[in-house]
Amino acid sequence: MVKQEDRAPSRSHRDESGSLYDFRPVTEKDLPMIAGWLAEPHVAEWWDDPETEIAGIRQHIDSISVEPLIVELDGKPIAYLQSYDPHLEDDHPYADQPFGTLGIDLSIGRPELVGLGHGSAIVRQFVEQLFEEGVPRVIIDPNPANGRAIRAYEKAGFTPIDRRQSIYGDVVLMAVDAEASDAEEGK
Repeated sequence: MVKQEDRAPSRSHRDESGSLYDFRPVTEKDLPMIAGWLAEPHVAEWWDDPETEIAGIRQHIDSISVEPLIVELDGKPIAYLQSYDPHLEDDHPYADQPFGTLGIDLSIGRPELVGLGHGSAIVRQFVEQLFEEGVPRVIIDPNPANGRAIRAYEKAGFTPIDRRQSIYGDVVLMAVDAEASDAEEGK
């Protein structure tokens, strides 16, 4: 992970369908919008209360262990994405993953965009960029009851590797490895 000031202003990538998603760092100005997304029923079901989450996101703006991002489609914010290094946090429950592994979390903020394939497309694009940067493995940890998220992550190439109880609750730990992604592209 790199410090906020060392990051590129935004990341963008095209998926197979030609959709363009931009990934830019979260700023203080984004926090009210994210709080609104966290209050949406489709997001609130899976996250803690918005005040607690916003306080955490605010702390991560200048963090070296977590990178909070806004996902934009056609210049409009549509989702919150964060990546994190479980090896940079003391006693992180996923520190048993191979060194260099990054974890991600995603929430589509705008309810009218849920169920249209954006989740898997965003994750796939972001993961491919992480692989290009040399990340060997990416993990994600949906709640086992969140079937929609699990299907989206499977569509993006993730496979379940473990079921865990941790400080994050009951999760299905899912992973995709750079080698597996390269093998898929070679077919």
